[in-house]
Amino acid sequence: MDRKLLLIILDGVPLRNWRRLFGNLEGWVDSGDAQSWTIRSVLPSISASCYASIHTGVSPQEHGCTGNGNVFRLSQPDVFGQVRKVGGVTGAVAHSFWSEFFNRAPFDRVRDIEYDEPGSDSINHGRFHTMTGYGLINQMTPSDVDLFATLSNLCARFSLNYGMLHTCTLDSMGHRFFHDCQEMDHACVVMDEMLAPFITRWRAMGYEVIVTADHGQDARGHHGGRDPLQQEAALYYFGPGQGPVGDTVLDQLQLAPTILSRLGAPIADTMRGEVFLR
Repeated sequence: MDRKLLLIILDGVPLRNWRRLFGNLEGWVDSGDAQSWTIRSVLPSISASCYASIHTGVSPQEHGCTGNGNVFRLSQPDVFGQVRKVGGVTGAVAHSFWSEFFNRAPFDRVRDIEYDEPGSDSINHGRFHTMTGYGLINQMTPSDVDLFATLSNLCARFSLNYGMLHTCTLDSMGHRFFHDCQEMDHACVVMDEMLAPFITRWRAMGYEVIVTADHGQDARGHHGGRDPLQQEAALYYFGPGQGPVGDTVLDQLQLAPTILSRLGAPIADTMRGEVFLR
């Protein structure tokens, strides 16, 4: 495999915050360096359920993860495994739920917090964190710039074909402060500023880059239901592929087959969403 793609997931960012506050990403859309669409999450629009759907391409009603308290090793084919089938190298920098879904469960902090397993049929290089002790007062999230640097390190050291990064900072901030406030505006602007130099770096390394959220968040810092603020986010794509024009709203179940299509990896029969990048 000679193609390369990174998926960056910023947890819990509603569509209106992407458009209002991420000036670097929106500037690249204006300059023609990026394409952007609205994407709608699965239901429930709960973090773990969305994580599982993003990489399996099936709904929570099929994969069975009904929320953050119901995390287990998934049985459906997933993006990591499909990339491995054709010899691609995979990596992830993320919350420990991702390791449990796509590598092994339960998560062992000593064994699984950092691993390099070239023979794995799923995630070869994992760097995970648990957010143990998380609450409204203690966010327990790593610095995002350190997470972006860690993914860049894995790309450089191991020549990842597919890498995924997930950060909970903005989701945690939204739960604490809600979204119509100075604290949330500032947090989004800081994230945009931290992320931007790494997008430039990853593109120079030959990666296509997708930036999106797992779900949105409403004015009271809630998500899980059908409210557009809870379900809808933005998706930004940097690369040579061409996506739909106009006001097309993407379905979250389209992500898995689209990523595999861009990488030239086989799309599992269970992934029935339409590929949106050609």
